[in-house]
Amino acid sequence: MSESRSIRNEEEDYSPAAASRFITDDGELQEDFKKDLETEISRLCIKLEKKADEMSRSDSTVYTGHPGIAFLYMHLYKNVPTFQKFKYLKTALSHVEPFLSNIKLRKPSFVCGEAGVLAVSAVLLNQLNMKEKAEDCVKNLLKFHREVSDIDDKMCDEVLYGRAGYLFSLLYVKTHYDSGAVSSAAIESVIEAIITSGKGLALEEKSDLPLSYKWHNKHYLGAAHGMCGILYMLLQTRRELIEEYLDTLIKPTIDGLMSLRFPSGNYPSSYSNNSDKLVQWCHGATGFVLLLCKAYEVFDEQKYLDAAHDAADCVWDRGLLRKGYGLCHGVAGNGYAFLELFRTTRDTKYLYRAIKFGQFCMDYGQHNCRTPDRPASLFEGLAGTIYYLTDLLNAKRAAFPGFTVS
Repeated sequence: MSESRSIRNEEEDYSPAAASRFITDDGELQEDFKKDLETEISRLCIKLEKKADEMSRSDSTVYTGHPGIAFLYMHLYKNVPTFQKFKYLKTALSHVEPFLSNIKLRKPSFVCGEAGVLAVSAVLLNQLNMKEKAEDCVKNLLKFHREVSDIDDKMCDEVLYGRAGYLFSLLYVKTHYDSGAVSSAAIESVIEAIITSGKGLALEEKSDLPLSYKWHNKHYLGAAHGMCGILYMLLQTRRELIEEYLDTLIKPTIDGLMSLRFPSGNYPSSYSNNSDKLVQWCHGATGFVLLLCKAYEVFDEQKYLDAAHDAADCVWDRGLLRKGYGLCHGVAGNGYAFLELFRTTRDTKYLYRAIKFGQFCMDYGQHNCRTPDRPASLFEGLAGTIYYLTDLLNAKRAAFPGFTVS
């Protein structure tokens, strides 16, 4: 493990006395800290507005483009108390509207494809009562469906570019736009394609696991490109749509991945990599915390929650990354490991840890961390940090953007 990847965490770990400075006996934020948090969110938003002007006007992805900024402002609209909340929706619209007039349907994922700008725009336009334009976005989103569901199409299955990313788009629209806009049959056929693809590769390779997936000819395990993210997305669908796969395919695959964990509680980035060094959402322990919490919820077996606790301890020890404050491979993304465990257990230990990572982020730019390539963006830069701090305001409903359906 390279010390240079993370800053040594010298913060005091949880105790009731330490937590009482930030958290009430009812598990809510203390008013003084809440006000500090709101003030910092406002300050960072002003900084973001300046940086967003410098972003590429050709990047239509939620990951690094203007649609990700729109996604943040929609989040602010829902969660930040202000008398001028409607301005957040108008600002969000300014970040997606230019892409809608001439959109090319090339990549079907939410985070790194056109499906993302369509799904975000559908929800946003509906909120703004621009119904016809919202319906057009949904219609365009559903045009990907045949390609994604075609098992003969050599599409990848992972979250950032593949079928699992399209599945999130459908679930997001169904949850936040209209439950009837996307049929259960449409979702079921995407699930079937993901399952068939995973079974086929496992049989071809004579894998020990019943499901196997590759991205760029490598067996990635993490949330962004690997099996953790694919399985997590499947588990977020309605149980009746995956019931036939749960015990025979999904559960034994998760159990197989758990057998690969390091003594630290961390997980390899891929089958071929035995180095215990990456602790971030895209590769390593953080994404696995989310998967394991969901597995605990679905299967009601303590072993999944125990493994989630171990992975979260690893994130606490090694999650203050020198890569920066972002979501994909930064401190804010790692903070979601604690928020997910708090949502699952209501244990204030994890809300406290999430707050301590939040305080690190509130000192944005003061730790000599690396400047990301897209410093304003949602998944690499400042927008993602603000998103995380905003989720601290409503920790019981916190959800990793573009990954957790809520």
